[in-house]
Amino acid sequence: MANENHGSSREDAALMSHSPGTSHQNQPSSPKPVRVVQDLPDELVQAGWEKCWSKRESRPYYFNRFTNQSLWEMPLLGQHDVISDPLGLNAAPGPAETAVGDAASAEGKLRKRRLSEEVQPSGNSVKKPKVDIPPAQPTPNSSSTPGTPLLKLLGVSPEDKQQAALLRPTEVYWDLDIQTNAVIKQHPPSKVLPPHPDVELLRSQLMLKLRQHYRELCQQREGIDPPRESFNRWMLERKVVDKGTDPLLPSDCDPVVSPSMFREIMNDIPIRLSRIKFREEAKKLLFKYAEAAKRLIESRSASPESRKVVKWNVEDTFSWLRRDHLASKEDYMDRLEHLRKQCGPHVSAAAKDSVEGICSKIYHISLEYAKRIGEKHLALLKEHGISTEVEAPPEVEDRLVYCFPARLAIPSPPLPNVEMHVENNVVCVRYKGEMVKVSRNYFSKLWLLYRYSCIDDPGFERFLLRVWCLLRRYQMMFGVGLYEGTGLQGALPVHVFEALHRLFGVSFECFASPLNCYFKQYCSAFLDTDGYFGSRGPCLDFSPISGSFEANPPFCEELMDAMVTHFEKLLESSSEPLCFIVFLPEWRDPPTPALTRIEQSKFKRHQLILPAFDHEYRSGSQHVCKKEEMYYKAVHNTAVIFLQNDAGFAKWEPTAERLQDLVTAYKHTGRALAASSSSSSSSTSAADNDRETVREQSTSRESTPN
Repeated sequence: MANENHGSSREDAALMSHSPGTSHQNQPSSPKPVRVVQDLPDELVQAGWEKCWSKRESRPYYFNRFTNQSLWEMPLLGQHDVISDPLGLNAAPGPAETAVGDAASAEGKLRKRRLSEEVQPSGNSVKKPKVDIPPAQPTPNSSSTPGTPLLKLLGVSPEDKQQAALLRPTEVYWDLDIQTNAVIKQHPPSKVLPPHPDVELLRSQLMLKLRQHYRELCQQREGIDPPRESFNRWMLERKVVDKGTDPLLPSDCDPVVSPSMFREIMNDIPIRLSRIKFREEAKKLLFKYAEAAKRLIESRSASPESRKVVKWNVEDTFSWLRRDHLASKEDYMDRLEHLRKQCGPHVSAAAKDSVEGICSKIYHISLEYAKRIGEKHLALLKEHGISTEVEAPPEVEDRLVYCFPARLAIPSPPLPNVEMHVENNVVCVRYKGEMVKVSRNYFSKLWLLYRYSCIDDPGFERFLLRVWCLLRRYQMMFGVGLYEGTGLQGALPVHVFEALHRLFGVSFECFASPLNCYFKQYCSAFLDTDGYFGSRGPCLDFSPISGSFEANPPFCEELMDAMVTHFEKLLESSSEPLCFIVFLPEWRDPPTPALTRIEQSKFKRHQLILPAFDHEYRSGSQHVCKKEEMYYKAVHNTAVIFLQNDAGFAKWEPTAERLQDLVTAYKHTGRALAASSSSSSSSTSAADNDRETVREQSTSRESTPN
């Protein structure tokens, strides 16, 4: 079908053209088309339809100014409602659309069919209407030049084709053209409060204070620095049980004392243990542990028996150190293990109340901060006359739809302006002096995700503010250190995602973010900021009926355990094809509850072990790091477990051939990583930091609690 361009300039037309019979969802509004006398029913006019004239084809067509959809034939009322049916999944394809599709095929335009066309939900558990699929429509290509509004934001004229070409992603680590095969029950909009930069600014300031409180408590009460990443994993663990309303700060948790924070602090008492390479380091570590254990037991309220046992073992260790000058590294480490075994229970008992006090104090400060943030947020909405009282949606018959991004029921208040500039290849967005950064590549990705997913901002006036809120939220969640938290955000390599999609129909990520997602359909930590960019919300709140999913959770024991429980419940309750391909660290000493349970699950169809240092992850700082820092080697084995119900196993069986292709995809990534590493000589790269992050996690796993 020939394109019908609207606009005065040829360059604008090339960027903003649309064709009758195609649908460009969430694009900026096109220049006003040539109009003809309206002869449409009032209902269609109110729905955004108008009749236009095609000079090229010399005949009229119909254009929707709300959705940028255009058709040759008069549309049917209710054919596409972007609010109640944002993906057009329940629109019955009419003859006109079929004719358009045939014409487009005749012209040789290659269009990807939706994987979801294969899914035809059926069963007796609930009444399930047929999920109708409209004809395949061309979607904005992730490698194409961004639209005119984005060019203007970056200070580039649409007429300057050379500059516009520079905004194309140079290294694409995603495929946003893949449609979802995840089927869910239709959800009403969420009642969470819409993000606002003033609220996000206050939240970030209080989060920094909370981190500082945690550091000071560890230093003052226990004489140690906070275990690395322990605060980040505390937030992940708290959100598993948190029933509070703040999206980031825990505010309604039971129990108050976090098992994750308690465990990690206790692992570093009386001192933090680290990996040892040389004999002298082992000798020094043994001496420091003995000295710290003696000092702690003398300064705390401990029983006479505990004081006696610790004092005797410490004195025996000092005597051995003075006596044996020819001991090897292994001798020192064996002696350290013996000392920890003898003194550990007594040291832990003496420190227990103090460590619980740290955990309780941090939680109650977080609760107070969340209350302050909530009060400010509500006051801001009230100032703009926005009520948080949302009428409950009328009860409707259960309806199945293909998964769409989360929507908010409470409207967003007017948003202030932000400053933006570009430094080399980095886009900098500033609000009230606080700046966040993202590479041009990933800025273009956020733009594409926003075009696909956001329906309340057709003019893109709120795009920059929402990008600032999004980046600030993740910056605060994982810390403001250069590469802090990036190990918790690591993603699978691109070649592996391609293989998962090709071999097992995977089209959805259960743990991702707008920054590191490969598909445009995913779950993420924050529904309020991420929903505008395609997120369905937290994975533990996501209940698909069918589909194939990839799950690579942050390595937090409580979160991984809750994930296994959630997946087994979903597999038990659905008779439709359902598949979860889960990636977990193979921690065996001691084994994590999640790994033990998932290996014993009745839904486990196959398990694949990827050896340490023989596979990679994509850096959690990929949106700001250099190309040579994009991948890092895994320092532990990774277990890949296929959880499938009977229908899922029949459809996506992990056969030997498919598994071999998946392993080959990892090897392909390894060759690319080796080529990239050979061209880089930096010893302080993000990859090194990420390796160290995961190594610290492995160390804490291998160290049994005192």
